[in-house]
Amino acid sequence: MARRRTATIGLVQMRCGSSPERNLKSAIAHVRKAKRRGAEIVCLPELFRSQYFCQAEDHDNFALAESIPGPTTRVLGRLAAELRIGLIASLFERRAAGLYHNTSVVFDARGRMVGKYRKMHIPDDPLYYEKFYFTPGDLGFQAWRCGPARVGTLVCWDQWYPEAARLTALAGAEILFYPTAIGWHPSEKRAEGATQHEAWETVQRAHAIANGVFVAVPNRIGHESPAGGPGLEFWGQSFVVDPAGRVVARARADREEVLVVKCDLEAIETARTHWPFLRDRRIDAYAGLTERFGE
Repeated sequence: MARRRTATIGLVQMRCGSSPERNLKSAIAHVRKAKRRGAEIVCLPELFRSQYFCQAEDHDNFALAESIPGPTTRVLGRLAAELRIGLIASLFERRAAGLYHNTSVVFDARGRMVGKYRKMHIPDDPLYYEKFYFTPGDLGFQAWRCGPARVGTLVCWDQWYPEAARLTALAGAEILFYPTAIGWHPSEKRAEGATQHEAWETVQRAHAIANGVFVAVPNRIGHESPAGGPGLEFWGQSFVVDPAGRVVARARADREEVLVVKCDLEAIETARTHWPFLRDRRIDAYAGLTERFGE
């Protein structure tokens, strides 16, 4: 009897302090922990090298950016090769003077950078002033072979868009990774916190169901106020969803944690056979998706 195809994934949920060097060191320690627990592919949270600097429009924060390839990708590539794992990391990319992206990179078990994705959907909300920093991505929605699975990586605000999940799944992704930095405005938590969290998790569970894929979401934790003021309380609760939309693992809201989950990739075939959403898509009728709004 043939062995079932599986992929054991690790999600790093971590605090991010003011020192990029200490954050990188902490991330490496968490990745090593995931490896010891059997992870074959590990994903770090969004912009893990720094506190979430987009809480303010401050030109000094551009000094946090770096080229890709660059110093952090060299460190992470060596780490992936040493541990013989796939590794996904979200970085602040300096593409050229005045041109910056929020970028995820994918390394294979040989330490080669096999993929790069630039965040496509850029938010602009109170304390999430990302349009000041990031140019929307121009690399499209992609998937890459990363050890035992084909993976796609989207980033945070992308997680609200079914089009992004669909196109990445159509590119061949079996697991959608969403490096994330999402939290509450402290003034909203009591009244809106539970509803906001439920919406965030629900929409991503829907991506898993609609596309017949696994969805994996590492978030950061802790209160951060790098620009002063009330700051943000990141809600953690990183999670993994199977192709039936079930949450198979969830981290806590109040501590650093490494989730390690064995994904049965054969479940993708089962889900897509019994719920043939890809078969029944009316691709002849979707031209309106390229319009901003129907009048």
